[in-house]
Amino acid sequence: MPGTNPKTYAATSPRKVAFLGLGVMGYPMAGHLALAGHRVMVYNRNPQKAQDWCQEFASTSGPQSAPTPKLASTRADIVFCCVGNDDDLRSVTLGAEGAFAGMQPGAVFVDHTTASATVARELHAQANKQGLQFVDAPVSGGQAGAQNGMLTVMCGGDQAAFDNVYPVAMAFARAFTLLGDSGSGQLAKMVNQICIAGLVQGLGEAIAFGQKAGLDMVQVLDVIGKGAAQSWQLDNRGKTMVADKFAFGFAVDWMRKDLGLVLDEARRNGARLPVTALVDQFYADLQQMGGGRWDTSSLIKRLK
Repeated sequence: MPGTNPKTYAATSPRKVAFLGLGVMGYPMAGHLALAGHRVMVYNRNPQKAQDWCQEFASTSGPQSAPTPKLASTRADIVFCCVGNDDDLRSVTLGAEGAFAGMQPGAVFVDHTTASATVARELHAQANKQGLQFVDAPVSGGQAGAQNGMLTVMCGGDQAAFDNVYPVAMAFARAFTLLGDSGSGQLAKMVNQICIAGLVQGLGEAIAFGQKAGLDMVQVLDVIGKGAAQSWQLDNRGKTMVADKFAFGFAVDWMRKDLGLVLDEARRNGARLPVTALVDQFYADLQQMGGGRWDTSSLIKRLK
């Protein structure tokens, strides 16, 4: 089972799907698809990870692996993908061995990578030229959300493609929402990351202040968590920040990649993001401290 909590799968007709990229997020997401009864073909740049996944889920719906994105996608109704960045995404979609070269007309490519809105629109246009459909669908919820099948998915693309994918994607999601045309999912994920950056910095400053003031911050967090200061970050990261523990979920290196996308987009659309730009530099400080793999709540370490 991908997660610690049992997932209840809604009844839906089994589909032939592919999943490209079996990292921290993709591995359990693909697992939920298999457990929901879909016939899953996987591809991973490191083939051993694909073999491990097949062995773990071999008793569900006969999953298999393929050596290239093209071969993994050849007979799939839906191709899901979760890789690292824009370049990784282009490498698994385009070219002679890319997924687009193997997909059948009318098939849908669903990209869960946190990438730029620009590449989402580029690949949407290319997919349409080839008689394919493309949905950009970045996720929020972290590793625990992926393992428990409780991700929030922000989508951009065409209504028909979204409707086709929706019942299948709910195997690993608690919410799967179309927010507009191609690129809208990626833009919504940028909004999400802007919020998180400011919230974590504020929480870090609050905890550091309270500790300097001699307060029992575990008790304080319990109290303010019942009022207007409550947030997911406070509930899930506050006490671990007090305990100086930073081995949970989303890493600083990944957040800097995401905030780079945000700031690039802001330069294009004219949005002013002074706090986000500042917090991005604070995360750069953590990288210089050797904390690239610490989770994002480690911002507090700059304040101690």
